[in-house]
Amino acid sequence: MNGIPFAHEHKLCLCHTCGYACQEDATRCPRCDSPVHRRKPNSISRTWAYLIAALIFYIPANVLPVMYTNLLGNRSESTIMSGVLEFFESGSWDIAILIFVASVLVPCIKFLVLGMLLITCQRRSTWAMRERARLYRFIELIGYWSMLDVLVVALVASLVQFRELSTIEPR
Repeated sequence: MNGIPFAHEHKLCLCHTCGYACQEDATRCPRCDSPVHRRKPNSISRTWAYLIAALIFYIPANVLPVMYTNLLGNRSESTIMSGVLEFFESGSWDIAILIFVASVLVPCIKFLVLGMLLITCQRRSTWAMRERARLYRFIELIGYWSMLDVLVVALVASLVQFRELSTIEPR
């Protein structure tokens, strides 16, 4: 353990909008007038719990089918990876790459980076602090792309509903 002080030891809290370090009794940021709040208690423990739960649920999310299709009486089920392979084999490699990156690669990168950030925060490491802050902001930015596969299933389901001929059910 090293002697890196916590922000609350200096009676400071950080504005999440502009990054200004305010006094902890401030309710609004003096620079951008955004609401300011202190760090939640036990946030590292809770983040570990969320990360472990996400890792546990990530495996069935990619192994179990996300969509059932019924085309002229032929029922089939599709996983995320089988959908990526079908798009790639049909020549839509751009959509296949987009779905693969958003549904497989981005979550794996998020798991690795969040684990590394949690370990270094828990140990109060001074190693590459600026780069770790950039990594956190990057993970926060790409987090919105993690739900792209749900959007793709909804789009495909709405485009392919031919009542009598076929049905698609998101799962």
